[in-house]
Amino acid sequence: MTNSKALIEHAPAEPESIAGRRRDDRRLALVLYVLTVLLYWSALYFYVPTLPMYVHSKIGDLVVVGAVLSMYGLWQALARLPVGMAADRVGRRKPFILLGPTLALLGAWVMGHASGSAGLFVGRGITGLAAAAWVPMVAAFNALFPPKDVVRASALISLVSSLGCIIGTSLNGRLNEIGGYGLAFALAAGMGGAALVIGLVLPEPPLTGQRPSARDLARVVMRRVVWLPSLLSGVSHYVLFTATYGFLPILGQRLGLGDVAQGLLVSLNLVSQAAGNLGVAALGRRISSRRLAYGSFGLLALGAALAAVAQGPGLILAAQLCIGLGQGTSYPVLMGLSMRHVGQGERTAAVGAFQALYGIGMFAGPAVNGLVASAVGIQPMFGITALLCLALGWLGTGKLRE
Repeated sequence: MTNSKALIEHAPAEPESIAGRRRDDRRLALVLYVLTVLLYWSALYFYVPTLPMYVHSKIGDLVVVGAVLSMYGLWQALARLPVGMAADRVGRRKPFILLGPTLALLGAWVMGHASGSAGLFVGRGITGLAAAAWVPMVAAFNALFPPKDVVRASALISLVSSLGCIIGTSLNGRLNEIGGYGLAFALAAGMGGAALVIGLVLPEPPLTGQRPSARDLARVVMRRVVWLPSLLSGVSHYVLFTATYGFLPILGQRLGLGDVAQGLLVSLNLVSQAAGNLGVAALGRRISSRRLAYGSFGLLALGAALAAVAQGPGLILAAQLCIGLGQGTSYPVLMGLSMRHVGQGERTAAVGAFQALYGIGMFAGPAVNGLVASAVGIQPMFGITALLCLALGWLGTGKLRE
């Protein structure tokens, strides 16, 4: 009988032309995914820096403003896990990816044409559903890398998403000056259309192997290595969406900041998020994930505390930078940990669970703190948020598995 080991050792090497073609195909896939993600996140963020003021101009009640803003997180939390499980069950990610730019376009159009609270609730909810496409996008991008590089790949795709958000937010204030609030919504819809066009040509090899059952996917979600980093990311998003995308712009407006300054502050927050992403990509193999997570929650709590005592633009700027750097560090670390011990056939479900659970923080931040701010004031609310972030973040980080 022929020795199987000898057959393997003497098997002909892969022709160089085939190997080169595969490398070229991978590079093309990376470029297309990067462009799609960049345009998709731009579409979701062109109007975000002044969205709280836009909503407040139509609805004066802070509780209702918080409720409208919370729709983005609520519908992500509801949709992301089903989207991830459906993609794994169907064995296709691309159809779910294409829903993202389509709904981003529609949500921007609805909000831009809203005349009252109903249109704002519906439009912001649609953009929350659009953000559910981030689940298959992340899983598809990570599939282009070996499992050992999953945290690095998560940091890279997070960096691209941050750059897309920076493009949108940096132009928001100037767009408002040129054409009012409506122009930013119109441009966001256009970016969604461009992302959809590129998304149509995304390569997508079908998922191989046995497709997991609903019971198998439920077991993935219930594993501690998946749900614990997901809940911790919910804490970080609770702070981010309370502050940067919630009540910090309203506080800044009270302290005399205009639309252009507000847009630039959110862009600086996103630049610091990108710096955090880059730091994880560069240092993720040298510094333990747990230490990076401890540091990230310390920065998030510090940012909220600075907002609690801010009396001028300087401390608001410092708060945005601390929150951005903390979020940019925590997000890829925790996302990578939620996928590290999960197989390829179940990875989209794991990403869906991760994003659904942190979506709870995106919803709860504006919704809960709208009530708190209405009762005790915006700045005392930020102080309470800082204490919660530090306590819950450090307690959960101590239980993480490396």
